[in-house]
Amino acid sequence: MRALALDVGSKTIGVAVSDSGGAMAHAREVLRRAGHTADAATVCARARELEAEVIVVGLPLELDGSEGHRARLVRRFITVLAATIAEQGLGLGLETWDERYSTSAAERTMIEADVSRAKRKRSIDAVAAQFILQGWLDARPENRELAR
Repeated sequence: MRALALDVGSKTIGVAVSDSGGAMAHAREVLRRAGHTADAATVCARARELEAEVIVVGLPLELDGSEGHRARLVRRFITVLAATIAEQGLGLGLETWDERYSTSAAERTMIEADVSRAKRKRSIDAVAAQFILQGWLDARPENRELAR
């Protein structure tokens, strides 16, 4: 099962994709935001191209687990994305995943790998989406069983 993950920001959307077995996440690309409707259409096109079955959207919860301003903005995008999926008859699953700390974990990993500041700036959102997706994949019951 292939999954696509999104790290939705105000200016960009980081995209990651899993392998076909649904075990490993890979950073894919960073999309420039063009508005909810255009962004949803682009994400659906990527999902079709990559033969994804589910889209996982990182939800930026507050430290206490509540939904703040940023989470509400992402929820608005999710509403448009869900409508676009339905309009196009894609039959994709759509889930959210707690993305707290994904960007800081991505940045820490890239710094440890000695990635230049310029390259980090260009790809941080895709790597954050990779962290979101890997967390979601690891939490799936079938993947937990394989890890035993």
